[in-house]
Amino acid sequence: MANKSRLTKLPNGLRIATCEMPHAQTAAMGIWASVGGRHEPAPLNGISHFIEHMLFKGTQRRSARRIMEEVEGVGGDMNAFTAEERTCYYATAAAEFFPRVCDVLCDIYMNPRFSRRDIDRERGVIAEEILMYQDEPSSRVQELLENTQWPGHPLGRPITGTLESIEAMDADAFRSYRTSHYHAPSTVVTAAGNVQHDEVVDKVSRLLADLPKGKSPAAKSFPPLQKSPRIVTEARDIQQTQLALSVPAFSHRDERRFALHLLNVILGANASSRLFQEMREKRGLCYSVSSHWLSLNDGGALGISAGLDRRNLEKSLRLILSQFDLLCKKPIGTAELRRAKEYTIGSNRMALERTSSQNARLGGSLIAQGQIVDPEIVNERLRSITPDDILAVARDILLPARLTVAVVGPNPDEPMIKNLLAV
Repeated sequence: MANKSRLTKLPNGLRIATCEMPHAQTAAMGIWASVGGRHEPAPLNGISHFIEHMLFKGTQRRSARRIMEEVEGVGGDMNAFTAEERTCYYATAAAEFFPRVCDVLCDIYMNPRFSRRDIDRERGVIAEEILMYQDEPSSRVQELLENTQWPGHPLGRPITGTLESIEAMDADAFRSYRTSHYHAPSTVVTAAGNVQHDEVVDKVSRLLADLPKGKSPAAKSFPPLQKSPRIVTEARDIQQTQLALSVPAFSHRDERRFALHLLNVILGANASSRLFQEMREKRGLCYSVSSHWLSLNDGGALGISAGLDRRNLEKSLRLILSQFDLLCKKPIGTAELRRAKEYTIGSNRMALERTSSQNARLGGSLIAQGQIVDPEIVNERLRSITPDDILAVARDILLPARLTVAVVGPNPDEPMIKNLLAV
């Protein structure tokens, strides 16, 4: 029996989506809030992430330990994440335990305790998380990159917040921010696996009946496109240099996103990509190199990351820039495009055999597009992309003038980078 996706919107604006997978033995559930790091004013930088942590610290009915034991005690898994435009609480377990998982997730979403003692304890935990990322060169270089690409904008601030910003937050701030952002129209509930849509709607509508009505959270507009390259370096006494680059790109609502997705695959998203083959396989310049696309409601970024010996920094940058130039000048071959399409479509189909991936698809689709998008329609759009479509997208975004470069490592050669970018 084929998987079947359905969506119900309740009178208060809450959306509930399911993907019924009768063959599955597990069920996954997610509660998604349309709020993330880019919705925060500077003094509250990190509050979305802090609230995410606090929802696991206990409710009126459950202690923090009991929350985890109820899910893990039946072989399940529960976690959460905060991103630029969304926060998600999710869990997966054997299908027979879905009612329990649903009850736990709805309880923490509706009834967080926000006790002062828990806040002070978790403040220390998040401080350690912040310090951990600062100590990791591969994480630190991304933080520097974003801050330099989007200075003074919420997108340029760390989602975890800073030691100073989290120190200033208290229970009143959490309750006020949650009341303003966690309401029915900004909430999506998803479930995938061996579940029945009507049963999920009935249970969730009762458990989340008290979610208030409200308006979707407002976010500061995407920053204007830069007109010249930006460079940031940080000297560290480490053995490997971390390199990160980024150019502004399209939103997940832009029709060019399908061509951009394939361009990303061709450039650096897998082991047969151009950058992986040129930098690692042919020249041995690095262990890891990859590209990735950040898609947002009104913009995005195409990024490249690599870890390498400082002596290979200039050569690597030249190779990356040469691939930019080549992609902007010459249409890719039909065989290379076919491989990128089959890789993308095949990866999508394999992922959607898992209940957790179907659950993520539902939530991501509703948060980004406002509707459930059929995966096969996406695959059809990918198959329709031509070499000229890829060329046009490359010429739109792979522009050295809009490039931001960040380097963390021993004696980073900033003058060399400026010379390469003609800054």
